Amino acid sequence: MYQNEEAIGKTLKKWFDSGKLKREDIFIVTKLPGKGNHAESVEKYLKRSLEAFQLDYVDLYLIQGPIGLEDIGEEFLPKNEKGQWVVDYSTDLVGIWKAMEAQVDAGRARSIGLSNFNSRQIAKIVKAARIRPVYLQLELNVYFQQRELVAFCKALDIAVCAYAPLGSPGMNVKLKSLDVPVTENPDLMKDPVVCKVAKQHNKTPAQILLRHCIQRDIIVIPKSVKPDRIKENLQIFDFELTKEEVEELNSLDKRQAGRRFHLDTISWVVSHPEYPFSDPY
Repeated sequence: MYQNEEAIGKTLKKWFDSGKLKREDIFIVTKLPGKGNHAESVEKYLKRSLEAFQLDYVDLYLIQGPIGLEDIGEEFLPKNEKGQWVVDYSTDLVGIWKAMEAQVDAGRARSIGLSNFNSRQIAKIVKAARIRPVYLQLELNVYFQQRELVAFCKALDIAVCAYAPLGSPGMNVKLKSLDVPVTENPDLMKDPVVCKVAKQHNKTPAQILLRHCIQRDIIVIPKSVKPDRIKENLQIFDFELTKEEVEELNSLDKRQAGRRFHLDTISWVVSHPEYPFSDPY
């Protein structure tokens, strides 16, 4: 989606060639796009990613989401003449997972996982899996804490990774350009409780939000294009939130009302049999 695999590949090759970095020093994750949600398309799209990365394998390959799109054209989100996404209503999640397992067998992926799947869909995959998913990436932050789904995954020994852990304040413009609806939630980093805790630790609100996830044993992947903020996001291991502070932050959970990334207003997507956000978790 970010169309950065080729740029990353060029940079990695430069570092590898210099001898300053080895392949085993880094952990590369990428995803099967929605238009690749066909058993026969999985290998094609992983090979494309590997070619762009100039790598022989990725450490983790994810199914980006359970909704399948038709594998047509070159657009990330193929659309018809009405401007609607060309949805494939026959998506076979188990069949796709079997094709993902084949990529592990072939050595192109060291491990495989999921993104934006609900508990029912995860259970379906786990039941049919020869190689079980090791990881679920999902929207998660202090306003949308996903406690039931996190507990479900931990019971299955599936690591949980939070995307948009800062509430993704800059994503509205990008998502609207993709015709993805966004809930206009308040800025998490201006929340009075978050700001109070940040002041108590002499940290930024962003660092408090990330630390809250880390203390829940949740992986975080905050996005930034600014070097100073990227460094700042890493500086969360020299302090710890108190039990009282954690409880205060826990109380900010808005549950489903806190979800920003949803497709509820797109009828031809919501009607897909694998639409994930209708279930309780």
